[in-house]
Amino acid sequence: MDERIYSKDIIEFVTVGAEYCAFLERTPELEKDEFIDKIIKILPLLYLKATLLSPEEPEEEAYTERFVTESMYESVRMSIESLLGEDDNYLEVFQSGMEYSEGPLAASISEGLADIYQDLKDFISVYRLGNEPQMLESLYICYENFVSYWGQQLVNVLRALHNVRYSTHDDDDDDDDTCDCGHHHHHRSSADDRYTDIFGHQQGDDDIFDKLNDDVD
Repeated sequence: MDERIYSKDIIEFVTVGAEYCAFLERTPELEKDEFIDKIIKILPLLYLKATLLSPEEPEEEAYTERFVTESMYESVRMSIESLLGEDDNYLEVFQSGMEYSEGPLAASISEGLADIYQDLKDFISVYRLGNEPQMLESLYICYENFVSYWGQQLVNVLRALHNVRYSTHDDDDDDDDTCDCGHHHHHRSSADDRYTDIFGHQQGDDDIFDKLNDDVD
């Protein structure tokens, strides 16, 4: 048994990768909130496990079969696009060709996730065959693609998904400065409030540091 393809780090990467692929394949069964809540947990773990890999370039090139067809790719992509709706599109500055653009380029969460799916599904499918030379080759290709392409796709998409997941909280910001009296006031920050609680009145930073130094002395 070749330790280079059965190490703890590789097994864990395979496990998370398989979970990712299986999850995307179940997209049509999921609600939007459920999908987003789950995928923003899987992606950071997948990125972490990929960074722990350090595969050696195979001495001899082995033929590695491709398993993800164009129809499979499109099925995954379209399922995600349909689920996310208008939230599927976002603007991105970390894209190839960005240097020729005057501003951010349009990008798609569904396309980014499908790109990651394609590389992972191909690798995992080869890994399950048990042919060690092919497994080594496929692992190396998957890792190289992570470094050069889908790793960046992953962090781009995660940023967009984070915005979708938590942007609803922005709507509550305008309510923070409205008092019971119905008037809109400018309030101090929570840090300022803590300073007031400690010293009894609002003080500048220099006053605060002087007070702390006196207490130490």
